[in-house]
Amino acid sequence: MDELKQDALVSEILSQLPSETTIYNLAELFKVFGDPTRTRIMSCLAVKDLYVFELAEILGMSVSAVSHQLRVLRGAKLVKGSKMGKEVRYCLDDDHVVQIIQCGLTHINEER
Repeated sequence: MDELKQDALVSEILSQLPSETTIYNLAELFKVFGDPTRTRIMSCLAVKDLYVFELAEILGMSVSAVSHQLRVLRGAKLVKGSKMGKEVRYCLDDDHVVQIIQCGLTHINEER
């Protein structure tokens, strides 16, 4: 490929890439998904909205450990909580979170 065509290809690709900030934020989002405990929590919440103590029981973890992971997930806008008396009931933030989980599962389960 001659230099002019190569320069045009590079320019075309670069013009279609997300901004550096967007790339950084996307990488940070996937880091949150990179923790198996957080992914298990989100998988539970994809089935049903749950209280911290319910998540702790299902996952065999302490309430404190689950609460810590939920703070990270809230910070990444993947889960949200609503106060119910003294307790907080958690759910996935929106349908996009379910779609990310489903796309990931489809990808890892596809036969090659």
